[in-house]
Amino acid sequence: MLNALSVRNIVLIDQLDLALDNGMTVLTGETGAGKSILLDALTLALGGRGDASLVRQGQDSGQVVAVLELAADHPARALLRENAVPDDEDVILKRVQFSDGRTRAFINDQPVSASLLQKVGSQVVEIHGQHDDRALVDVATHRAALDAFGELAKPAAAVRDAWATLVEAQQAVEEQRAQVDAALAAEDYARHTVDELSKLKPGLGEEAELSERRQQLQQAEKAAADVVEIDEILNGPNAPSPALAALMRRLLRKLDSGATLFQPIVDALDASLATLDTAAEALEDLKREMAFDPSELEQVEERLFALRAAARKHQTSCDGLVEVLEKYEGDLNTLQSGEGRLKTLEKAEALARAKYAEAAEKLSTSRAKSAKALTKAVEAELPDLKLGAAKFIVDQQVDKNRVAAAGFDQIAFHVQTNPGTAAGPLLKVASGGELSRFLLALKVVLADRGSAPVLIFDEIDTGVGGAVADAIGRRLARLASTVQVLTVTHAPQVAARANRHLLIEKQMVKEGAFMRTHVRPLDRDARQEEVARMLAGAEITDEARAAASKLLGTVV
Repeated sequence: MLNALSVRNIVLIDQLDLALDNGMTVLTGETGAGKSILLDALTLALGGRGDASLVRQGQDSGQVVAVLELAADHPARALLRENAVPDDEDVILKRVQFSDGRTRAFINDQPVSASLLQKVGSQVVEIHGQHDDRALVDVATHRAALDAFGELAKPAAAVRDAWATLVEAQQAVEEQRAQVDAALAAEDYARHTVDELSKLKPGLGEEAELSERRQQLQQAEKAAADVVEIDEILNGPNAPSPALAALMRRLLRKLDSGATLFQPIVDALDASLATLDTAAEALEDLKREMAFDPSELEQVEERLFALRAAARKHQTSCDGLVEVLEKYEGDLNTLQSGEGRLKTLEKAEALARAKYAEAAEKLSTSRAKSAKALTKAVEAELPDLKLGAAKFIVDQQVDKNRVAAAGFDQIAFHVQTNPGTAAGPLLKVASGGELSRFLLALKVVLADRGSAPVLIFDEIDTGVGGAVADAIGRRLARLASTVQVLTVTHAPQVAARANRHLLIEKQMVKEGAFMRTHVRPLDRDARQEEVARMLAGAEITDEARAAASKLLGTVV
């Protein structure tokens, strides 16, 4: 409930501290006394649009504080916790309006955004007037109102859960399909690369091995001509060994004949032949070591150049070709497994869609039943409100292709004010007085099913009197047994139904200084006088006082 309202320097209100109670409270007073100002101040505290013109003339700022008492499980408390706002015993909404147009918002003394203030306020207080564009006039609230009336919280939650599951499944399919599409787009190139590199079969360290072997073969190729020349000298037709051997044999025969003077030459020749033999053996060893197939160099170079060309093509090193091959092999594997996963996810999406459709169909059927019951309940209230010829219609538009958290249905409250006229939306078809009475009938029916705990009605009895005003008063009193009701009224029949009566009046502060709006609680006698004024007008007669006494005695 709204426990208290404190206003400072808002239009004609310089200082006002108002304590409020449960049940029904009426606010009455002469036209221009400031009833609308009080509601504007409350609207500001609830997150309504600020306006510099609200600040009392001559002041830098004005402020409004609303103190709310909420149940521990009220949704507004959960909203506070979600936004890291202290969830104190009382919830205190505060709005400061500056004369330059700026505003500041606070909840439990913590600065917050005006939008958060508005969200919290809208969950606690509903303001209804003849041309109000909030609460039940807003089509966006009609589906929730119907669900509350039909006690459809569980099936509605089931639809929300099924919708969330379906959305998640759809996103998974979209993401997987994007991956598969990307893989398909690159499939041809991947397959070509895998075929190319699979044939090439690059190995880690292979380039270094080939380079080293190529260098060895190139060196051997360059040294081959020198080996041939040495072989020609040592082993060719003009090789020295045979001539030296023949010379040595002749000299040995001479030594045998006693010519010892040739001994040094024989020794030298023997040493020379031994050295030549050693050179020849070394040459043979070298020839065996340098022996190579000339085609091997060509093969090594062809392989090396092929590796390096592939590395340049794929902008990597020769060793990196191994990773490139693995990557594209992985891409092809991913494509194959991805297509399989896509089919699995599509099956999951289809299952989620079927479950959503089943839950939404069930909810839609329940809404249709609830719509009939709501129509019957509202129309039962209309005759006493002088709307007996009117019809209330719950317009339910069902689109089974619609995927939304709320299900298949679009719900709007329509009315037909007179037989033969076209039905249409509340705000477009009903006149100001009719609209307020339709809203009252709705609130009476919905009072114990999802209504805000505080309902404020701003002159919804305008233009009616007598039995209709009394019917409005009785319904407001019925509402007040369930929720807190505040109503601004000019109808004595409504005022007489209240548990508490507040008189709004203008006061002169110091002779000739300035006027201010003042709110005064009325006791029994003062209340009788105010109801008499409402009955009689400017001059209160004894007859009016007697009628007021009778009216209060009848309904209190």
